[in-house]
Amino acid sequence: MPSEHSSDCTPPRKDPGPEYADELLPSMASELNASPPPFSTQPLVLAIALVLVALNLRPALSSLAPVLPEVMRDTGISATVASILTMSPVLCLGLFGFLAPRLASRFGPERTVVGGLLLLTAGTALRGVPLFPVLLLGTLTAGAAIGIVGVLLPSLVKRDFPTRASLMTGVYTTALSAGAAVAAGFTVPLANWLGAWPQALAFWALPAFAAAIMWLPKTRTRQRENNHSRRYQAHGLWRDPLAWQVTLFMGLQSSLAYIIFGWLAPILRDRGLEPVTAGFMVSVTLMVQLSTTLTAPIIAGRRASQSGIAAGVVLLTMIGLSGILYAPLSTLWLWIVVLGLGQGASFAISLALIVLRAKDTHVAAHLSGMAQSVGYVLASLGPLLVGLLHDYYGSWSPTGVLFIAICVLAMGFGFGAGRPMHVRATVSLQGA
Repeated sequence: MPSEHSSDCTPPRKDPGPEYADELLPSMASELNASPPPFSTQPLVLAIALVLVALNLRPALSSLAPVLPEVMRDTGISATVASILTMSPVLCLGLFGFLAPRLASRFGPERTVVGGLLLLTAGTALRGVPLFPVLLLGTLTAGAAIGIVGVLLPSLVKRDFPTRASLMTGVYTTALSAGAAVAAGFTVPLANWLGAWPQALAFWALPAFAAAIMWLPKTRTRQRENNHSRRYQAHGLWRDPLAWQVTLFMGLQSSLAYIIFGWLAPILRDRGLEPVTAGFMVSVTLMVQLSTTLTAPIIAGRRASQSGIAAGVVLLTMIGLSGILYAPLSTLWLWIVVLGLGQGASFAISLALIVLRAKDTHVAAHLSGMAQSVGYVLASLGPLLVGLLHDYYGSWSPTGVLFIAICVLAMGFGFGAGRPMHVRATVSLQGA
């Protein structure tokens, strides 16, 4: 008989226990062939390897913006064409994330991670060629690699740190933001030191290659076949309104994040800031995110409803973005901090809602796949629209209307997704 788990619209428990809190970043472990954790007697080595990989999953996304004006000048591309460079890796996050469970089932999660890191190394290195077609190819390759590896890492956290999954999830998420901040802040100084922007972009292939080397011993560990691996299929999830509210909140807040990755530095430079200062400000707003990325899920998990929190953190993001665009330059640091606080919390809440709206782990895994894959595809439209608006109007001011529209929509869907109920879905064991 099939083993089924049904979800309904009953309120989730208000005081989640430790095992429930560990699900703040839903894994897709039920979709993978489980294998024994290699080096299980060396948790420090595992933690370092995890952090090193996470640090490399955002530099390809955040390193381009600080030198984007030079890229446009030297390659002769318009803002619209440049927006393709900023949106294409985000699109790949959604499209190639679907492949990760299949690749992990066939090759093993460790081998898939190493392969993804090597692919990321190759794609990032290609961005050192100052020709637009090669630059685009490298960006697409890097985005595909990030999409694959990014889906697998949370499940490895759950597998290798079963009693410390919540802690390691925080470490993993913090490392993602830290990698983005470092790349945003140091790409322009690297370009000055190495002589040109192509070398600076290609430089980020080195840490990705180092991470792949560190993971190689994990692939040499014999992968034991698990004949009892269970695969679950969800029914009704894609027709559920609450599931779509969670998905759209994820996509819209991600769209704002990747607009910041792709266009904040050029916006600041056009407002009169020096390239190094603009890159540093982007780095600061990403570093500020670390505080709310760690604390927002804890606060949200202790409340029956997250509607007010979800809408509030997006409102904070909208205030920060509006201040950066329209407020006097003398107040810019204030809006940079406000933006970081809002965006860090938005990202963390969007992940927490995936679990809080799912009644069990299996529903959470499928909801995670839906929210992140569809959400990232939706998010990729944000950077593209910014480039189109700038080309059409010749100014950044109209993009403020786009920012506000995205924020208002995100607040609406976040309010709906935060209601204390569960998605209506049935999950059955395949082949039973």
